Amino acid sequence: MEEHLKLLSYLESFLTTRRKELFKKVIAKRTNHFTVATQDVYQLHNTSAVIRSCDVFGVQNVHVVEEVNVKKIDREIAMGAQKWVDINRYTSTQSCVKTLRKNGYRIIATSPHEGTLLQDFDISQPAALFFGTETKGLSQEVLEEADEFLQIPMVGFTESLNISVSAAIILQSLSSRLRNSDINWQLTQEEQVIKQIDWARKNLKNYAEILSRFKATQ
Repeated sequence: MEEHLKLLSYLESFLTTRRKELFKKVIAKRTNHFTVATQDVYQLHNTSAVIRSCDVFGVQNVHVVEEVNVKKIDREIAMGAQKWVDINRYTSTQSCVKTLRKNGYRIIATSPHEGTLLQDFDISQPAALFFGTETKGLSQEVLEEADEFLQIPMVGFTESLNISVSAAIILQSLSSRLRNSDINWQLTQEEQVIKQIDWARKNLKNYAEILSRFKATQ
């Protein structure tokens, strides 16, 4: 931890005051209490938009399952969010679910038709929110693995929302409630420091040279 703090302090000397303050402001609102998983989303811009929403609402990790549809993140739609959010990719749903459970997450299947209403969802425990394909939704595998189902209340003729819209609504609601709760939802100090180092690395074009100079001083 001490070594990480020294490195962060050194890297910050190469950042503008505005950038340093922005990193501190954003990292204080980041969380791993909730995470998001997308499963074989066909439309590339939808996955990218979900990643953007995660950044906007402070969710640090996104899990992307690509068993069928393997595509690159749409940089224009994500608008740089892929630099600040950690994207974890999987080639099987099973490995994704297994990893999330190992990390202490409940598996939550989002659904347009059934489950706990958004406003009634228990935010006290870590949860992985799964979103499925545009046409078929989540696979039977996820539905069977789910610890709980979650739905957005809807009162119109349309029975479902676009995946990226659903993700944005759910994340805004849950993250807002989380930040106003007594739950210990923030990243640990060590996680915050390591992530700020990563952000600085991505922000400094001559990072390799700077890192080399830092190591020479130790």
